[in-house]
This record gives sequence, structure tokens and C-alpha cells, in this order.
Amino acid sequence: MAASGPVGASPPGRGQRFRAWLLEGLADRAKQHPGPHAQPPAEQGRPWWRVMCLTGLDYFSTLGYQPGIAALAAGLLSPVATVVLVVVTLGGALPVYRRVARESPHGEGSIAMLERLLSFWQGKLFVLALLGFAATDFMITITLSAADATAHLVENPHLHDALTGKQVLITLVLVALLGGVFLKGFSEAIGLAVVLVAVYLALNVVVVVTGFVQVLDSPHVVTDWSDALTAEHGNVVAMVGVALVTFPKLALGLSGFETGVAVMPHIEGDPEDTEEQPTGRIRGARKLLTTAALIMSVFLITTSFITTLLIPKEAFEPGGEANGRALAYLAHEYLGNTFGSIYDLSTIAILWFAGASAMAGMLNLLPRYLPRYGMAPHWAKAVRPMVIVLTLIAFLVTWIFDASVDAQGGAYATGVLVLISSAAIAVTIAARAARQRGWTIGFAIIAGVFLYTTALNIAERPDGVKIGACFIAAIVLVSLLSRLKRAFELRVTDVVFDESAERFVRDYTHRPLRLIANEPNNRDLAEYQEKKRQIRADNDIPAEDDLVFVEVTVKDPSEFEAVLTVHGEVLHERYRVLSLESSSVPNALAALLLTVRDRTGQQPHIYFEWTEGNPFAQFLRFFLFGQGEVAPVTREVLREAEPDRARRPRVHVG
Repeated sequence: MAASGPVGASPPGRGQRFRAWLLEGLADRAKQHPGPHAQPPAEQGRPWWRVMCLTGLDYFSTLGYQPGIAALAAGLLSPVATVVLVVVTLGGALPVYRRVARESPHGEGSIAMLERLLSFWQGKLFVLALLGFAATDFMITITLSAADATAHLVENPHLHDALTGKQVLITLVLVALLGGVFLKGFSEAIGLAVVLVAVYLALNVVVVVTGFVQVLDSPHVVTDWSDALTAEHGNVVAMVGVALVTFPKLALGLSGFETGVAVMPHIEGDPEDTEEQPTGRIRGARKLLTTAALIMSVFLITTSFITTLLIPKEAFEPGGEANGRALAYLAHEYLGNTFGSIYDLSTIAILWFAGASAMAGMLNLLPRYLPRYGMAPHWAKAVRPMVIVLTLIAFLVTWIFDASVDAQGGAYATGVLVLISSAAIAVTIAARAARQRGWTIGFAIIAGVFLYTTALNIAERPDGVKIGACFIAAIVLVSLLSRLKRAFELRVTDVVFDESAERFVRDYTHRPLRLIANEPNNRDLAEYQEKKRQIRADNDIPAEDDLVFVEVTVKDPSEFEAVLTVHGEVLHERYRVLSLESSSVPNALAALLLTVRDRTGQQPHIYFEWTEGNPFAQFLRFFLFGQGEVAPVTREVLREAEPDRARRPRVHVG
């Protein structure tokens, strides 16, 4: 409830109330409804198997469309290609993400591992590119899951006539409802995820068992399939070769691993766990990843086998009854429409909720990185504007792909494969840094396999790269524009003085502190003598006034926010110097001046020289490298941070 205004004040208008609702929580992003991927307090940890069901919203729900996509991509070789996929899953993706869980146990995932290895702008741009593919993965999860839920609705015998031809509209409605959930407020729902996953997997067990019973009752389907395989491919070696080329199209079956490490903060750890060493949480995450991969592998192999043998080839084609819903087709065909409708309802529920998990992932992934880079619009810190933007993007993707499950499969697979490839590269580098020769070679081979798979998928279906490129371009463009707009924002989160610096500042509680901005070079006696003489002459500073040097060393100018540490030292037994390290010289100086003012109650002064060179070029130096024309930018940062001119520290340029 909003606080009451002053007596006699007019009540807020409808527009003001809407704005307050839309931007609720703007000052504190963490207090918003965090969704299933957010980090809960430690006491809210859950057993790993319950959290696995949260991951399963993404992972297990792909059974709704994976067998049909596999049949379309590999035809009669679908079971063989699926076995190859399972081998890659258990022998490649699983070891990689078990290592990611150990290296990044707080839910940051493989992107954070690569971020730590790279610095400066190339590191930021690389992370933004990965975020673009992550956005592709999560966004297509929303639209693909909604499209497949629509397919289950439309193909249900009780609803088919009424809903045929309205697939795009239904999918848009489902996406809008998903956005509405988050606009209302999405709370954690692990309990509901457990129920949905348990019911869905139980129903799939019934369908799989029924399918194998049908195969045993009609053994000719196996011999027919075997004969057709031999006639089409000749021998086993040729079959395996074709399957190796085909299996990248089945990469949807690898989804869920990145989500698995994203939900790690939810896992209950040991009582002795610390944030630095969450041993129990890591162990639980590894159990989660292994168990989920084993369950999914069994389902992938069995479902690809029965769907290939029992469903006519033409039924998998676009418009066919099994397109995007192969297991639902079997449920209706062999267990009746009543059971089939129950299966449809369960599938629709888990697919729709998988979209909710993906939306929550986006809402937690982007704010985790972009604000630290200064690359997020101010309103992006609130949940609801981001939900609206993401929902509109989902509308656009649905419209472009005409709500087709098949058309979106390639884009989804590309996003999944790029993230897994980057994770494989990250753990390879981590193993090499740890001097683990065996793991380094193993992970390098796995990375090579996934890079091959990614390249093949991109060559076959470039839609994923196109969508990923659009997301990357949008993220980079919006990010750079946002950073440009926020260029003069005071972005030091705290200022910490060491003992010497604290003593220097304390000396000026009864007189103004006068600082000389000095760019450190040799730091010899002549440098400080000449600088002090020049500043006194340029600004007519009396000889009796003390002067303190302040020097800023730029570390990584691509960083945006940071804590500023101030070190005090006496050089050449006479010159007091305050040394700072920051990503931006003007921001560091402005933060220091404001802190000194607040601590001493005195108005500090700072003295600069004019910088030679083109002003525009100097601004670019500031924007990209944190230096450039320091004096006017420092003054501008101070002006934005302190609107009261009477309280603003004084900037002098000679």
C-alpha cells in the first residue's frame, strides 16, 4: 500500500498510479518476485530432487515435442541418432556441467566462468554475445513451449474442429497469459513443479510401456523397420555415420543443463556450508544433473524407438496428427481419448510452466550482468517493464515463425548448443589452469564435439544464428546507448579509506582540502615539484595553503560500478598523495570529493590542467578508456550527483 501524502495534497492521478505500479521495486530489484531461478535465503534450501523438478520444467517438458522433431530430422534413424545424442549427453554435457557446478556454485553458470577469464571490453562484448544466445535459448523456450502446448490443444479430438487454424492466436494468448502471471507477481513454485513433473513422467511411463507392449504384440514392426534401415543405408557403419551427422538436429534433448546450474542456490546444503565453500550444495547439484540426465536419456531412447516404429511417417509431417506431439498421438491411439486428453492436459501444463521458468531465467540473467556493466536502462531494474518487453519479443518471434514447433526447433537448438559449447570451453580452460592434464584433454575433446555439433546445426538451420544475432545486436545496441546515457552518472558504490588516507582527510575538518589532480608518470621528486609550482601559478594559490595530490590509476575501464579504495602515502618525505584505482578517473575523483565534503563538512577544491586534443576524441577516450578530458567530465559528474550548487565541490582548471 502506498504511503499517504501530506494533508491537502491531491491524490495521485491514474497515470501516476500506473507508473508507480509499473516501476514498483525500481530502487531494489532484489525485492521483486524473483521466480524459480532467483537465489533464496539459505534457510529456504530444498532437497536436490525437488529442485530437479524445477529444472525438469525445461528439461523433461521437451518430451512433448522432441520425439516428433527427431523423427522429422532423422527419419528411420531416429532411435540410432537418439542413442548418439544420449552418449553425447552422458559422456559430454553431464561431465561439463558437473564441473560448472563446482566452479560456479552460486547460479551464475558458465557465462560467469568465462567472464572471469576475460577483461576489458572484449570480455564484456563476449559476455553480451553469450547473453544473446542465452536470450535465444530462453525466449524460444517460451514460444516453442507455447506453440507445442497449442499443438496439443488443437489436435485433441474434442477441440480439433473448434481450434483448427487458430494456432497463432492461441499461442499468443498463452504467451500473454504467461506475461500476465509475471505482471501480477510470480512466486516460487517448486511444490507445483514437483507435482507437474511427477504426473507428467508417470503418464509418459504409461505411454512408453503401452508402446512396447504394442511392439511385442506386433513384432513385424521391428523387422519392417530393420529391413527399411538396411535398404536405405546398407550397413551398420553407414547408419552410425549418418546418425553422427544427423544427431545435431536432435540437440533439443540437451536443453536443461544451463537451467540445472542456474537453480543451484535453491539446493539445500550441509550445515557447515559457507558461501565460499558450499560443498553440500555442489554435491546436491551434481546429483540433480546426473539423475535428470539419466532419466531423460532413458525416455529419449525409449520414446524415439516406439514413435518411429508405431507412427506412420506422414503423421510426423507439418499438419500431421503426430507433428509436435508424437507421444500424445500414441496416448490417444492406444489408450483412448480420455487418457489422451489427460495426457494432453498434463503436457500443456508442463509446457506452459516451462515457459514460466524460461521467463524467470531471463529476468534473473540479464539484471545479473547488464547493470554491473552500466548497460541497462534505468527501468530495467524493475520487473514489470522487462516482462512487457520480453512478452512483446515473444509475440514477434511467434508471429515470425507462425507458431510452428518445427520452425523454431533449429533456433532453440542453436541457443542450447552455443551455451553448452561455451561451458565446455570454460571448463577446459579451468582444468588447464588447475594443471589437470587428463581433464583438460577430455574437456577439450568434448568442446570439439559440441563445436562441431553447433557448426553443423547452424549450417543446416541458420535460423538460430539469425535470431541469436538479432538478440546480440539488440542487447549490445541498447547496452551501449544506456551506458552512453549514463556516462556522467556517479557510479562508485562506496568509498573506503585506509588509515593514512583517513588521517589526511581528518586534518581538514576545519579548513578546505585542496587537491591537485595528477596523472602519475615517474612519480619522482621533479614531477611533484613542477606540478605543484604550475598549479599554484595557474590558480594564484597562496604559498601557505596546503596541497594534496590525488592520483587515479585506471584498471578495467569497461567496468561500471565498483567500490573505491583510497590509499594515503607520503612521497619524497614531503608530498601527501591519495592514490585510487578505478574504471573511470572523473568518477573516482567526484566520489572522493563528495565523500571528503560529507566527512569534513568543508567544501573541497580540486585543480586540473586542460587536456590538449580534440574534445570529441577526448570524450571517446573517457567513454571507452575512463580517461580523456577529465576536468569538465568530473564537474559534470558532480553536477548530476549534487544539484545544489552551494554544496557542490569546487573544480578549478588552469
